[in-house]
Amino acid sequence: MTCMRVTVAALAGSLLGATLLGGAAQAQGADCTAIQKTLTERKDIVSKVNSASEGKKAKITAAAACTLFTKLQANGNEGLKWISANKDWCSIPDSFVEGFKADHGRVTTLRGKVCNAAQQQAAMEKKARAMAAQQQQGGGGGGLLGGPGLTGSFRVPQGAL
Repeated sequence: MTCMRVTVAALAGSLLGATLLGGAAQAQGADCTAIQKTLTERKDIVSKVNSASEGKKAKITAAAACTLFTKLQANGNEGLKWISANKDWCSIPDSFVEGFKADHGRVTTLRGKVCNAAQQQAAMEKKARAMAAQQQQGGGGGGLLGGPGLTGSFRVPQGAL
């Protein structure tokens, strides 16, 4: 989880640089301001991830994190597409392009890990529900050696021993 916080912090730092670049691009032409919408959406998604992962206990499930990182990856794909198409026209520095690509690569890697964890968690929960339902139906598996286990009652003797 600490690795995710560091990566999220790095994404937030690069996003600040992207916002500053967007301000410079705004002065150059109307077409160069189109990236602002993408960068603003990216900033909002990163802030959601940051707020969910702050504190000692994570307040986000793996499935919710997978959804956020999927949105962040889609946003990065859109940003990379726009940057590659308008890099020369809008005079976007190579350092920004490389930083954005590196951040997008980290997001893609994290998304894979988070979504894999969510998938494993869902499979484990499904398996646990199936086992619980099987045991409620008297479907065995409760004994030490795989048998049905002990059933019935045992009376405690009354009186002095």
